[in-house]
Amino acid sequence: MVNGWEIALISYMSTAAATFLPVLYVLLRRASLYAGGPAFADSPHFSDAAKERLSQNFERIQGTLTFWKTQAIRYKAFHIYAVVWITVSTVAVPFIAQSVDSSNAWSKWCVSIIGAYAALLLALSRAFRVDNIYKGYRQGESDFYDTYRRLLDTPRLFGRTEEDQLRTYFSQVERIRRGVRTTETDDLPSVEGAAPHHDEPT
Repeated sequence: MVNGWEIALISYMSTAAATFLPVLYVLLRRASLYAGGPAFADSPHFSDAAKERLSQNFERIQGTLTFWKTQAIRYKAFHIYAVVWITVSTVAVPFIAQSVDSSNAWSKWCVSIIGAYAALLLALSRAFRVDNIYKGYRQGESDFYDTYRRLLDTPRLFGRTEEDQLRTYFSQVERIRRGVRTTETDDLPSVEGAAPHHDEPT
């Protein structure tokens, strides 16, 4: 005889696994940078020497930009997956619990596994600070390209002379890199983050 609870549990686990496959693909692949259009070598605002310095600086940071983009995409994919399944599971558990049959082991396993999976995803999200880490990498990537485009379009905002413009630009890029470096050092699991929070006694 087909057990409805067994079908429900297998369906839940199969759907959760199937929807994780695209996330796994993102976690295992390395992102690539998009072509950004005209670059420093094409700029009419700078001398050949300045173009060479700017182009070399960009080449040196390309690996970093690829890393930032890869990490941002990975953390975003897992964050969306976790939020969806935590929401679905936590909403479903109270309703399923009302229908649990104490004589049916499958019904007990169903509510336990669904609740445990939601707790696991929540613990992983907190331990790896998924939301904050994603925002850190994405913000750094966005800040760099905003600065990059601003120098290409309106270099006078960076200073009156070409040397001032380059010095200001290099300083801003380095400041952005230092800011994202904080995100990189936080890119480690934390037991404190995964642990449930309790109010301190007064």
